[in-house]
Amino acid sequence: MGGVYRRPPMDADAPDPITLEAAWPLFGLRIRSEHLELRLPTDDEILTMIDLAHDGIHPPDEMPFGVAWSVVPSPAFERSFLQHHWAMRGGWTPQSWTLNLIVEMDGRPIGTQTVHAVDFAIHRIVDTGSWLGQAFQGKGFGKEMRAAVLAFAFDGLGAVVAESAAFPENLASTGVSRSLGYEDNGLGALAPQGVSRVSQRFRMTVERWRSRPRPPVTIEGLDGCRDLFGA
Repeated sequence: MGGVYRRPPMDADAPDPITLEAAWPLFGLRIRSEHLELRLPTDDEILTMIDLAHDGIHPPDEMPFGVAWSVVPSPAFERSFLQHHWAMRGGWTPQSWTLNLIVEMDGRPIGTQTVHAVDFAIHRIVDTGSWLGQAFQGKGFGKEMRAAVLAFAFDGLGAVVAESAAFPENLASTGVSRSLGYEDNGLGALAPQGVSRVSQRFRMTVERWRSRPRPPVTIEGLDGCRDLFGA
């Protein structure tokens, strides 16, 4: 016989519904520098990052990235952008992880800072990548957000080496690396648009990081997710 479904009464002793942060503690991680906050974005915030990227990242006749994701036409651009962030979350293990952080200033997204590691518990090595919306370039934010994630890696996770790479003609990126004290670490090759291009590699050790004063950075929520990094 048919009938009307009636929801059972709430059990007053039932536990509260689980939060996103409780289920995936990385959402509680916060890295704060003088002007910026770095954190894992929600899906809705990934959409704001897509809007920021649509506003422009680099001149149309330049390609500063090792993968030419920024010039993919719509709707593949939006779909691949979301898929990339979802894949980094879904494929996360302590043995191989990529933390894609939204960078905000006064609650407004200005770019992305990424830190990645494989077998971090063994090697204690990370590498980083980033992009900034064009409206926020040339103002020192690229250096500040890189310094913030280096503080997270060295002082928070206990990394011993941080690596980065950029095309030599990308003076903004190479300038950030050299101004922070990275050492040149040889040359590589990347082909973001099917043509091989020389890339410059950089290396920062924890000793070099601690050899000079650094701007203060605060880290919140790391203890709740430290095991996810293999740290």
